[in-house]
Amino acid sequence: MDAPQKTAAGLVGVVVLMGALAWASVPFYDWFCRVTGFGGVTGVATVGSDEILDQTITVRFDASKTRGMPWEFKPVQREMTLRIGETGLAFYEAYNPTDRTVAGQASYNVTPYAAGGFFDKIDCFCFTEQVLAPGERVQMPVSFFVDPEIVDDRSGKYVHTITLSYTFYEIDLPEGYAALDTDLETAAGSNLN
Repeated sequence: MDAPQKTAAGLVGVVVLMGALAWASVPFYDWFCRVTGFGGVTGVATVGSDEILDQTITVRFDASKTRGMPWEFKPVQREMTLRIGETGLAFYEAYNPTDRTVAGQASYNVTPYAAGGFFDKIDCFCFTEQVLAPGERVQMPVSFFVDPEIVDDRSGKYVHTITLSYTFYEIDLPEGYAALDTDLETAAGSNLN
């Protein structure tokens, strides 16, 4: 192989390697955040904590939506105080004021970031997509606890307030809902004639 062919082969190799690293970085970063709580990513638990401490912690609830998301979205209560390890249950409310069915998904995090690895969700509306019909209003639950190990953590032991934040963004309607939405539009159009 002459020099130009070696250079071209080397460049192709670099491009393939960079593409593979870029492709692998998203799942690796997601895994890293879930394991370490980095970036405020919470844990997921199937049951509550076995241990409940006498110490309390305040959990604040925050809600936002991305630009273009037509829903109204807010926490039902702004904060609650519970014992560390105790299971909490909070609700968020969503309302679709439009005349069309809208699907949404919630992304979430907690602050301060040091608390991310100790905040465990047992069940959450954010685990699945949400679909609201025109004019529909729903209350969506999230059950959670703060792991008692937070009091032994170098940074976590200084956390007295945790903010749980959700951001809703619009997604494509699932296939079954898309057909239903089309049928509703057709029915509405025929009622106008």
